[in-house]
Amino acid sequence: MKIVRLDQGNKRQVGEFLDLPFLLYRDCHQWVPPMAGDARAMLDRRHHPFYRHSDAAFYLAYGDSGRAVGRIAVLDNRHYNEFNHEETAFFYLFECTDDSEAAKLLFDAAGAWARTRNLNRLFGPKGFTTLDGMGLLVRGFEHRPALGIPYNFPYYPRLVEENGFRGTADIVSGYFGRQAQLPEHIHRVAEIVQRRRGLRILTFRSRRDLAAVVPRLQKLYNDSLAGTTGNTPLTDDEARAMADQILWFADPRLIKLIAKGDELVGFVFAYPDISAALKRTRGRLFPFGWIDLLLELRRTKWVNLNGAGIVEKYRGLGGTAVLFDEMAKSLHAGKFDHADIVQVGVENDKMQRELKDLGIDFYKMHRMYMKELTSG
Repeated sequence: MKIVRLDQGNKRQVGEFLDLPFLLYRDCHQWVPPMAGDARAMLDRRHHPFYRHSDAAFYLAYGDSGRAVGRIAVLDNRHYNEFNHEETAFFYLFECTDDSEAAKLLFDAAGAWARTRNLNRLFGPKGFTTLDGMGLLVRGFEHRPALGIPYNFPYYPRLVEENGFRGTADIVSGYFGRQAQLPEHIHRVAEIVQRRRGLRILTFRSRRDLAAVVPRLQKLYNDSLAGTTGNTPLTDDEARAMADQILWFADPRLIKLIAKGDELVGFVFAYPDISAALKRTRGRLFPFGWIDLLLELRRTKWVNLNGAGIVEKYRGLGGTAVLFDEMAKSLHAGKFDHADIVQVGVENDKMQRELKDLGIDFYKMHRMYMKELTSG
């Protein structure tokens, strides 16, 4: 058994790093591959916006047969650490056979790299951008994940915990069906709040209309982080990269913004779920995968509600009711029968209680893990 730091000029190693999940999950019906371009972009130091302010290292574990049996990425997100006043490294892209020795080699290598950068804890799984799903799946293995949300085998938490990590936070995802109805008082509160607070809902008909507000979305997202911890404001480069990614498969009708006068104060982001097409195409757009993905955008019955927020001064003033009301409208106004409300932090117990009261079934859970790094 040996550990190797990925040489990005070595095409064989890069191929092994990217292909390992396909080998591990080849007989798993639930696993959904990432878009091939997104996965490869994380390795691209020249073009990925993350590397303009931060750094990362990638490792492969090889078994005695010479075949790759595990991989991991470790990130020094300096932007995150400056914003949150921490010295934390993230681990991400962890994949491994059920092999404790391989997992130990990977986490030891990640920890050693982090210590050379004077980072004192290892936290994750947490990725390069706010669009990267977080955590290890610990409940709901029988369900297919929403687009971009991690899936792993049930033995993964054990491999992580064997290496000194402890769970620090749980994140749940909930199911909401077309047959479910919001209580009438939610609609009434939303209408009253919009009228009294002078709030209005902005909707979009085309990707061009949506693209025009991207700079304002960046400010809105960053403003919505006030009073929160564990997040990172978007840089201009990151906002543009995320916009390009979102606009490719977004349905503009599912993007809702809340405005007060000319100021954006809230958002609801929902996307058609194209996971089924990604499985069929193995995440590849070319040569013909993009046709399948475009068709899936039209025929999917699933929508992912993958982001909702409101600026701090409107929280607790009925703004949450407006968000819920618009989430329900996003489902009922389209052709969708099923919605996955993606990754709500358990620490947000108020929102969780409200969502449960609305009939949301929290049927999947991911867990964040942390390990203190000792010197030497």
